Amino acid sequence: DLATALNDRGQVRYLRVEFAAAVEDYTAAIECQPGFEVPYYNRGLVLYRLGDFDEAMKDFRKVLELNPQFEDAALSLKQAILDKEEKQKRGY
Repeated sequence: DLATALNDRGQVRYLRVEFAAAVEDYTAAIECQPGFEVPYYNRGLVLYRLGDFDEAMKDFRKVLELNPQFEDAALSLKQAILDKEEKQKRGY
């Protein structure tokens, strides 16, 4: 289906370090199928790598709302929270 294809293309772009294009694909996949948790997770990972912890945490929380058993999302959320706190402690 289209949402899966967009998510998969986002993965390819992510691996090519084309982060903006990957985020666009993940967002399109989400718009196509809002109940599909995987593109939220993938978009969250890109946002996390870009240092946008607040947006990444929103995506990880959405994944867990859709699928509470998604362990990688729970771990990623915890890590994003810790990294955001560390960034704030250091003042940047």
